[in-house]
Amino acid sequence: MIQMAENANNHPPQFTNTAFDIVAIAASAGGLTALVKVLSTLPAKFPAAIAIVQHLGPQHRSFMAEILSRRTAIIVKQAQEGDCLTPGTAYVAPPNRHLLVNSDGTLSLSQSELVNFLRPSADLLFESVAAIYQDRAIAIVLTGTGSDGATGVEAIKKMGGTVIVQDVKSAEFSGMPSAAIQTGNVDFILPLDKISSSLVSLVVGEFN
Repeated sequence: MIQMAENANNHPPQFTNTAFDIVAIAASAGGLTALVKVLSTLPAKFPAAIAIVQHLGPQHRSFMAEILSRRTAIIVKQAQEGDCLTPGTAYVAPPNRHLLVNSDGTLSLSQSELVNFLRPSADLLFESVAAIYQDRAIAIVLTGTGSDGATGVEAIKKMGGTVIVQDVKSAEFSGMPSAAIQTGNVDFILPLDKISSSLVSLVVGEFN
């Protein structure tokens, strides 16, 4: 689906003091509330980078990054072409742009065709993350309608990464979590209020 498989054997710079370099998060309907819940308790020195796809209307400017930045100690910004992934920073896909990671640890934005009627696509983000970061990647699927992220979850697991999905009971909209769970490629199915603490434990290598 994406032209990044050829980079699968290239490794971007790895961050220190972390078991994972990147956390890719996908959300749709109900996503703002869920993202605030996940990001709000992360420490300012969270040792991995975060990339976020939240489905938004393509015709309006997004204030997602500004809203999230007021609710968390980490840095949150709208992703720009060429941004270099940095620990403790979350990059939010802008409206109507696919968000991809490159083999050198930078970000690309694309207006290539819609994927399952969506742009940005969680599947494309997850697939690019899987190809580049392999077993040092975490994918998280939060509340949302549809099935975006399910194909990407399979790619993450195929390359040795870890997958967390919000449980259906705590999801405002269960479509995306259900589709991800049904792939059978999920490591942790967690209520929304447990995702952040579990994420921190995984990233700092203390999960048991």
